[in-house]
Amino acid sequence: MFLFVIKYLGFLKFIPGLGVVFDAWLKIWEVINGRKTLDYIDNIEAEVEKWTGITTSIHKYGGLQFNLGRRELGHIHSNGLLDMLLSRKIKQQLMEEDGRVQHHHSFKNSGWISFYIKDEADMDFAISLLRMAYEHHKK
Repeated sequence: MFLFVIKYLGFLKFIPGLGVVFDAWLKIWEVINGRKTLDYIDNIEAEVEKWTGITTSIHKYGGLQFNLGRRELGHIHSNGLLDMLLSRKIKQQLMEEDGRVQHHHSFKNSGWISFYIKDEADMDFAISLLRMAYEHHKK
């Protein structure tokens, strides 16, 4: 559903607040289906907020955004999709080494990646990806 909306209705994100409403529907969907995705997101937030200089906010298109100073490290949509910015070189290495990391759904020719958090192992991997971005952008 998420990718369908992004592909065919993505232009709607330019309507103020609609992305946040869509993300709220994703959250409700996760709750109804009894998935643990929201617990994983809460655990990731609790861990990443411990890192020096990290703040969180609501992403402009919905979801939880992680910031280092004024720079966005990445964000997690309520369906467990982590989008984050790395260098193109690191992105390429990750895509070659780990099939779970994908091109970002909108910015394929950039350092942005997408990764779905589906279970506890994915939660741990998401934390390590965010740590990698944190170290990269802290320089």
